[in-house]
Amino acid sequence: MRLTASRLARACLPGLLTGLALPALAADPDPADWPAVLAEAKGQTVYWNAWGGAAATNDFIRWAANEVGDRYGVTIEHVKLADTADAVSRVLAEKTAGKDTGGAVDLVWINGANFAAMKEAGLLFGPWAGDLPNWRFVDTEGKPAVTADFTVPTEGFESPWAMAQVVFYHDTARLAEPPKTMPALLDWARAHPGRFTYPQPPDFLGTTFLKQALYELAPDPSVLQTPADEAGYDAVTAPLWAFLDDLTPHLWRQGRAYPQTGPQQLQLMADGEIDLAISFSPGEASTAIANGQLPDTVRTFVLEGGTIGNASFVAIPYNASAKAGAMVLANFLISPEAQAHAQDPDILGYGTVLAMDKLAPEDRARFEALDLGIATLSPAELGPALPEPHPYWATRIEADWTARYGTAR
Repeated sequence: MRLTASRLARACLPGLLTGLALPALAADPDPADWPAVLAEAKGQTVYWNAWGGAAATNDFIRWAANEVGDRYGVTIEHVKLADTADAVSRVLAEKTAGKDTGGAVDLVWINGANFAAMKEAGLLFGPWAGDLPNWRFVDTEGKPAVTADFTVPTEGFESPWAMAQVVFYHDTARLAEPPKTMPALLDWARAHPGRFTYPQPPDFLGTTFLKQALYELAPDPSVLQTPADEAGYDAVTAPLWAFLDDLTPHLWRQGRAYPQTGPQQLQLMADGEIDLAISFSPGEASTAIANGQLPDTVRTFVLEGGTIGNASFVAIPYNASAKAGAMVLANFLISPEAQAHAQDPDILGYGTVLAMDKLAPEDRARFEALDLGIATLSPAELGPALPEPHPYWATRIEADWTARYGTAR
């Protein structure tokens, strides 16, 4: 779910690097020989570069690190990122400098434009994900997002570990009936100025709001699955910019300032400064209620016509120092135990990438025992997820949004 790649997309200029991935080195671990992977991983330190912007996420990563350390003798160091592109740019710099072994990044939490750029630039180790022992539990049939990342086939170069879908949440004590379309949101914002905002792009959640609006407002949203030429881009995005031109003056602080992250947006809700907010985690509101961050009058809703869904992944750079340890961690993240722990709203409230009918009865019971929380929609209420647009669209609309609205006015 995390973070965009505008800077990385600009860095990976055509012709700089070619190929989808480099061939495996002779010394690289083979995930098909799992006992050998476990033996090699023992004693390794894995530098997991992952978004560090939320306490609940950091706590889950710390829990996973402790479990992997106790069970497999692998040390996990969480390198906290504000932007995933920082880690990917580091791998690119190492490649440019000829540092093809001993890289500083062993595993990276990634998806979307970052993955597309790494894959195209030949910065990924693999394929490996399909040979993980716990891969057999992944719902590759019912959740196509686990094998196609923002329309880009994963082809075993990254492993999914969380499912997400766009939701909005509101405090029913202040807003009983929230707007459920973008035109209705605009009308509501005009009538209630200052009571809505979204994180500032290129924060991933802010960009997600733009993509969600584009889905609803574009004349033909099916075109979002492929890149466009300049004329096509202008035609598709014109309704989005018209909508934002109308909406921006009615935002919190008249659109002259924005929360920088999702947690900052949540704090505005907690402080009563705004009345509704966007999230990419259907369980976020319940988790925040359980943690005392939001009142128990907060509820979640989705827009009419559906909302965008995707998966979060982990990937291993081609020159990682601890590939075996990274695979051990990735395999643990898709274990029924770790997936159920992440879905618990008291922990993260993330959706699972696993198929319940592939699990043993005792593992299904882990999920069945979860109380998803008073603010979490059921799968039927969430509805089917809309596929993520091609990374081209996020990169372009981020840059255009910044030029139009992101500078001081």
